[in-house]
Amino acid sequence: MSIQVSPSPIPNSNVVSLTSTLLDRDDYLTELLNQVTATKTEGWLQELRQSAANWVRHSTIPTTREEEWRFTDLSSLRKVQFNVEAGNFASLEFDILPEAANSRLVFVNGIFAPELSAVSDFPSGIVVSNLAGLSAVEQEGVRQYLAQAEGAQEVFTALNTAGITDAAVVWVKKNVVVETPIHLVFISVAGEAATISQPRCLVVAESGSQVTLVEEYTNRHRAASRREDAKSAKQEGVYFTNAVTEIWVGDNAEVSHTRVEQEGAEAFHIGKTAIAQARDSRYTCHAITLGAKLSRHNLEILQTGEQTQTTLNGLTIIYGKQLSDTHSAIALNYPHGTSDQLHKCIVGDRAHAVFNGKVFVPKPAQLTNASQLNRNLLLSSKARVDTKPQLEITADNVKCAHGATVSQLEDDEIFYLQSRGINENDARKLLINAFAAEIINKIPVPSLREILLNTVNNLKSLTNDE
Repeated sequence: MSIQVSPSPIPNSNVVSLTSTLLDRDDYLTELLNQVTATKTEGWLQELRQSAANWVRHSTIPTTREEEWRFTDLSSLRKVQFNVEAGNFASLEFDILPEAANSRLVFVNGIFAPELSAVSDFPSGIVVSNLAGLSAVEQEGVRQYLAQAEGAQEVFTALNTAGITDAAVVWVKKNVVVETPIHLVFISVAGEAATISQPRCLVVAESGSQVTLVEEYTNRHRAASRREDAKSAKQEGVYFTNAVTEIWVGDNAEVSHTRVEQEGAEAFHIGKTAIAQARDSRYTCHAITLGAKLSRHNLEILQTGEQTQTTLNGLTIIYGKQLSDTHSAIALNYPHGTSDQLHKCIVGDRAHAVFNGKVFVPKPAQLTNASQLNRNLLLSSKARVDTKPQLEITADNVKCAHGATVSQLEDDEIFYLQSRGINENDARKLLINAFAAEIINKIPVPSLREILLNTVNNLKSLTNDE
């Protein structure tokens, strides 16, 4: 038996081939699927879910034998039996960004929380709502985009689609400029048993529009104690967040997107961000990763027209025994495209950071200008990083560069600061903060910049070589 899979516009992406897994039914994955599909929906949404579920039933959870996952071992995930559980909305605290005080959607364990949300500060021509709150006409529009982005068949993305019951929807009409940032908050609340939640987000920016998004993943205790040392703050139990965000950027549209992941110390987080960029569009992503026992972010950009601008800024800060994996893929399929990527990792204790960035420049993408740099700062002799920036170029008239650096804090820099009356611990902290600030200071929301800078400053464990 064979099932034909159409070629992916992003070569070597995380799509799982059905033909290679049909005979390898994954009982653990099947049980997860049964959990997330227990609640039924109706109409086109149920059809979409059923199609994704059929794919998942014949897929397997990736192992380290697969090239795309060889540094990220999911065996610890497979040891946990996860259940779907509605979150308790009572007594939840989180940072309300002043710039987005009346422009936020909050979801708890993937379920819309209207009492925590505030949607009133928008001009005409923009829709910010959960999927269930949309009109029939608006839902019909969503149908054309939901689960249609590149990489929809990747196993965790398909699992999310198979369990969709609601979603955060941001739709900006043609030529509408949204001055107010939109804050999408996804809070996880673990129960007595381990829980799984599957947040879903769809953003459509029509031609000529502009919008700023803040997408945040956190848990109850981190949200309430963000300004404390995260290592000493009270933590949630074990839970799994499997998140998917699709962003469609229309002709000459502009989207500024900040993604913050600060899950609990025992959490698992796997996220997909899929972006389609049309002609003359501009997309900027600031991806900040601070939490979770094991986290993975798949960031995939597909160019669908000429002269696009793509800017990717990433910052990973981990310690203890955390593992954080960032995989990005940029497919520049048309001429005059520009991409600029800078991803930084700060790794302490016995933590392990992984970065794999791919930029594809096929023959039609002449006059492309692409750069990619991964810079890593190791704070401990036992910290580890695996980095693999990649360029795959078949066009002959392009300007492309990539690179990676791995370093430690320099003794002479610490000594210089000590000679100016700063003790060693504060000197190390100043150097770490300066390394992180290059990314954080690019975030366009001032209050969020301040929160993140304070968070980094209070991570006391990063100054100790354990």
